[in-house]
Amino acid sequence: MAESPRTIHDFGGFPAELFAVDYPAPGSRELATRVAQLLAPIDVQGDTRWGLDHGTWSVLVHVYPGAEIPVVQLSIDETRDPAWHYEVAKQLSPLRDEGVLVMGSGNLVHNLHTYAWGNPKLGPYDWAARFETRARQLLEANDFAPLVDYPSLGRDAHLSVPTPDHYLPLVYVLAQFRDGDRVTFPVSGFDGGSISMLAVAIGAS
Repeated sequence: MAESPRTIHDFGGFPAELFAVDYPAPGSRELATRVAQLLAPIDVQGDTRWGLDHGTWSVLVHVYPGAEIPVVQLSIDETRDPAWHYEVAKQLSPLRDEGVLVMGSGNLVHNLHTYAWGNPKLGPYDWAARFETRARQLLEANDFAPLVDYPSLGRDAHLSVPTPDHYLPLVYVLAQFRDGDRVTFPVSGFDGGSISMLAVAIGAS
């Protein structure tokens, strides 16, 4: 983990203002080492070259605009199934008691093939709205098993989650749930018909 990870602009076709963003949050080798210890026996490899990609800084720049907190970014192996990720993520639970925020960055619904590029204000497609509504119901009921096994939720799930990369971070957040926690939704809305901006927060009542 680099002590000063660079800001990576790993996207294309977006406004120049995004490419100008610099998010100089410090890294933390101590925290990176702690994460590797908690995830053992999985062989977690540190990387001092990559930096913070847009999945990390594009969210944190709004939550911590001063970039004053150390950040450790964890890559996700999309070749593993969601149940594997859920069990692995449980190993990170001690971080909650150590003052570390566990954050997953992605989208509950993320289908760029159906995105309304010429009409970003388009309301959600019917399948996208149904899947988000079903997910919210399960989250509010603390019934996470169907969300971990999301392909079992049928056609709406397949359209909403055509690839796992944007969905799996939610699984890591769900794995931090403890008895007495509340699930809240501090941000909601849709973009371009097929991207849900729903934010899921888990914490003590």
